[in-house]
Amino acid sequence: MTGLGASSSPWRNPKIVLMLLSVFACGAVTGVVAMRVSQRTVSAKQMPYYKEGGREISLQRFKKELDLTNEQAAEIEVILDDFMMYYQTLQAQIDEVRSNGKDRIQAILNDRQRAKFNKMLNELQTTKKLH
Repeated sequence: MTGLGASSSPWRNPKIVLMLLSVFACGAVTGVVAMRVSQRTVSAKQMPYYKEGGREISLQRFKKELDLTNEQAAEIEVILDDFMMYYQTLQAQIDEVRSNGKDRIQAILNDRQRAKFNKMLNELQTTKKLH
């Protein structure tokens, strides 16, 4: 019998496992960047009141269109403040994860690859600004 024994299994080679994990991590970071770009575009279109003046415009619009009582308006104001704080905290965490992933990828690239990677990221940001 000439089959491979358990001792020669490629899965036991740490270099192969590390390479596969690195490829997976790079794919995950690229996916996060792509999702981020697409979600920002969708979010800006779905929630224009955040771009146009934030909480005040939202609250005024809710008061007017929903005919809110003063008590309802006060409760919604607290909810909007909580939501914005939560959103800003998540945004900061996302930015930190993105930066960490970018730094980790750049650490394994050579100078030529790093330059090309940075060019790719710049192209993504340019595309994002156009939308």
